[in-house]
Amino acid sequence: MSIFARLAELEREHTIFALATVVARRAPVSSHLGDRALIFADGRMEGFVGGSCSRDIVRREALRAIRSGLPRLVQIRPGGVDGESGSHDEDCVVVAMGCASEGAVDVYLDPHVPRRRLLIVGDTPVAASLARIAAQIPYDVVRVVLEAELATLESIPSVRTIALESLQSHLGDCGTDERSHLVAVVASQGHYDEEALAPLLTAQVAFVGLLASRRRAASIGTVIAAQGVSPEQLATLHVPVGLDIGARAPGEVAISIVAEIIAGAPPLPADPDELAQPATATDPVCGMDVEIANSRHRFDHDDHTHYFCSAGCRASFVADLERV
Repeated sequence: MSIFARLAELEREHTIFALATVVARRAPVSSHLGDRALIFADGRMEGFVGGSCSRDIVRREALRAIRSGLPRLVQIRPGGVDGESGSHDEDCVVVAMGCASEGAVDVYLDPHVPRRRLLIVGDTPVAASLARIAAQIPYDVVRVVLEAELATLESIPSVRTIALESLQSHLGDCGTDERSHLVAVVASQGHYDEEALAPLLTAQVAFVGLLASRRRAASIGTVIAAQGVSPEQLATLHVPVGLDIGARAPGEVAISIVAEIIAGAPPLPADPDELAQPATATDPVCGMDVEIANSRHRFDHDDHTHYFCSAGCRASFVADLERV
């Protein structure tokens, strides 16, 4: 399978991963320009971007890129060259490599995190404005209206539609992990607020907002509580949804709603605790961080296990012990 077909497959499956591409090199290194690898949230790698030393660096920085959701350039340099010992900023990371090779390699990391899904309930001017704005962010926008309204609903590029009658099954198909990051805004403005809020709140999605006054929300709460929505679930409802920016027109109200979603919904990608954070040890010879679980080079001495990035570092360590 080509890398492009594999990328398309992962995108369809909403998989979290980072694409690593070698964009520059200075011999001697084992990687070549254009070499690629995929790094997944659990630390697995597919492909090749360098030997054992650079591989572990790329894996570690790829997981950091996934957590931040931002691309970065990783510049792997021989330790001590031009005084570089390792530095970080948002766009570029310089990492000193202590292996025997005096080569250098630059790897571009592009994290692919599924777009946040936003369910917008209602066939109203605010709902339409919200769909157009959110699609540009871009969110994975899904309009939810009555089945009878689907035929006449305004078509918006990149925005999908489903019938309100199938909302429950749609939420079930999302799965627990996806629902934990899904956000929803009910903006039917009295037409079918209760019918949408009950399944959304019981599904425990990340954020549910209601476009209504507090008085109207209290009335709705009484109705959906009788349908099985608990007080704890009701307490998570954001009402009236939208930051107070003095919005009046539908577009302005939509902007205020997007602002509250950005401020109040849990961040994407998944929380760092949900992503792989492999245990590491410091190579006593070159000083590199070595992933303990994947280390093939280790040596037990004085009831302590030492981990090495390569056979050369291990041999050097053992030789030094023998000379003592």
